Amino acid sequence: MFQLWQVLDLALNIYSWGIIIYIFMSWFPGARESTFGEILGKITEPYLEMFRKFIPPLGMIDFSPIIAIFVLHLARNGLLQFFNMFLF
Repeated sequence: MFQLWQVLDLALNIYSWGIIIYIFMSWFPGARESTFGEILGKITEPYLEMFRKFIPPLGMIDFSPIIAIFVLHLARNGLLQFFNMFLF
């Protein structure tokens, strides 16, 4: 059970970092059009799109990735509590 928690924790951390990297790629011209940027976009955009439906950008700033990472953090904490019930 602990190994499952470790795998889920690692996956959520990698996904969070993927979102952060994808956000920073918007600061560099052509970065999102690179092969790496397109792959990262295919992985992160479906998740980010859910939040963009409810949180419109304010001017030039898109706050939906911040909320998306926050929700991932809450999911990680919820999973931790769930696994703690079964491990201890």
